[in-house]
Amino acid sequence: MGKKFTELNDKHIEFIQQQKIYFVATAAETGNVNLSPKGGDSLRVIDRNTIAWLNLTGSGNESAAHVLKNPRMTIMFCAFEGPPMILRTYGQAQVLHQSDDAWQSYNHLFPASVAARQIYLLNIDLVQTSCGMSVPYFDYQADRDDLANWSIKQGKTGIEKYWHKKNQQSIDGFATEIVERSGIADLVDE
Repeated sequence: MGKKFTELNDKHIEFIQQQKIYFVATAAETGNVNLSPKGGDSLRVIDRNTIAWLNLTGSGNESAAHVLKNPRMTIMFCAFEGPPMILRTYGQAQVLHQSDDAWQSYNHLFPASVAARQIYLLNIDLVQTSCGMSVPYFDYQADRDDLANWSIKQGKTGIEKYWHKKNQQSIDGFATEIVERSGIADLVDE
């Protein structure tokens, strides 16, 4: 049933590209484990051992804080239609912010969004598949546009103010470095 691989194969890549949702898990050495659902057009397979995903502005910023403390990350995909399968990618992640040199190398891979907060690069050490035979069937209807609409309404300045006020620390108080690494350290709270 379960199989392990050192890299993604063609079947894995095709499966990943068909998924409408994926889940990202991170954890520091202490504190809470974070598990977040991600969707939209926000993930790219760069090569057999690298995945990039775009993190949009949200209420928490746990992945950024965790990766700075401990770069381990797991991304899980599971089939909600078609043949059952769960695919997990395990590895070491790097977080890129807009002022980082590598940002431009990856940002163009994703649809433009004022909500673009970070890009994560996962260097895959292990790929594991399992059956997924107990995962229920769900039908995809559409992506939600709530975040996009909210972000457009906030505009670039509003998003940066939000980062300043809400995204600088994890729920465990770990720094995310978003203000410093996004070049908005001089932004004054209003």
